[in-house]
Parts: sequence; structure tokens; C-alpha cells
Amino acid sequence: MLTISDLAVTVGDFELHDVNLAVDPGEYFVILGASGAGKTVLLETIAGRYGLKRGKIEMDGRDVSALPPERRNIGFVYQNYELFPHMTVEQNIMFGLGYRGLPRPARQEKAAEMMDVLSISSLRNNYPDTLSGGEKQRIALARSLAVSPELLLLDEPMSALDYMTKQRVKDMIRQVHKKFSPMVLHVTHDIEEALFFADRIGIIKEHTMATVFGPEDIANMEKGDFYAYL
Repeated sequence: MLTISDLAVTVGDFELHDVNLAVDPGEYFVILGASGAGKTVLLETIAGRYGLKRGKIEMDGRDVSALPPERRNIGFVYQNYELFPHMTVEQNIMFGLGYRGLPRPARQEKAAEMMDVLSISSLRNNYPDTLSGGEKQRIALARSLAVSPELLLLDEPMSALDYMTKQRVKDMIRQVHKKFSPMVLHVTHDIEEALFFADRIGIIKEHTMATVFGPEDIANMEKGDFYAYL
């Protein structure tokens, strides 16, 4: 379980404050908000990029607020994928496993498993600049899942994809979540995307988590109803 209590963080001139959130094991939680609302700042703070001004971040009751990113057991898929251009697909996927101290054969075995699950085994020796947007998204997801994260953070994961690729990636992410069941925090400004994935939806507005909608709320609301909260 992820528990965020009274979180406040300042990044330059921007501040998030009084953010409270609990995400259950296996839950798919989507955060909606306008551009500049602080969605990515929240994800990066949970991942360990920014120190807290106040508050606490806990994973299964363990305070991780002061831990470095590599000790939080969190996977992160960025909007622009953040693949290493000088590494092959296999090397990109293996990268995070190196911090876990796994010997090379074990890293290769895990990478092969992820490539098989995401149907990218044929791309093993390719470099990122030869890949399509959808392929890059699969590599980034494979790299994040390879470390068996307790929590998977998705930052606008489909914003750079064309319509047809986006539909395929949506189905892929849903299948991956069903197979591996990590907690997911997925940020987007796309209401349709949020409704497709979410068990619950949180709204970031005025620098805080302003509203959270549960399953019954979501089932009884139309797409247009959410605009009033953004």
C-alpha cells in the first residue's frame, strides 16, 4: 500500500501542498489535472527526485521519504520514454537490474522474459533511434517492470503516440497490469484515458489533491462531468 500524508514539496517557484492519498495493492489510480497542475512533480517526488518540505511517503508502512530512488522499489515510465540511446533494447531493459546486484545471466533471463511478455523479442539488438513510438513505450514499460516494482508510475504514457498506436498501447498496459498487478499511479489530462484505466480518479487542482472519485462515482458520471473539477 502507498500512503502519502500531508505532503508538501517545492520545485523552483512551484509548490504542492497538503497532498493526502492512499493507493491499495494492485489498484490502478489515475491522476487527472490540467497542464502545469503538478502531476509530474507529484510522481517525481514519490520516486525520490525531490525532497519533501513536509509530510511522509510510506510503502507498506515503511517510511521511504528519505530513501534514494533506487531503494524505493518503484518503476517509472516517462512521457518521453527516457531510453538510453547508446544501449540496445536488451541493455536498456537490463539497466535497473544492475542496481539489484543480479549477475549478468540473471539480468539477461529477466530481460528476455519481459521482451517475451511485451512481444519485443525481435528488437533485442536494436537501438532506440530505430524504434517507433509504440515500440519505445514497450521498452520503457519492460525496463520498469523488470525490477518487479511495488509501484509503477506512468507519466502521460500515451501523449506522444498517434491514435492507432495509442489504442494498442492502452490494451497492452491493461494486460500488463492484469498479469503483474503492481499498484499504478498514472497521470494524464485525457479524461477518456482516465476512464479506460482507473479504479479511482484523483484531481490535482490549485496545487493539491482536490478531489478523489471512487468506482461508484466514476460509474455514474459522464465524461463531461469531470470538466467541472479540472
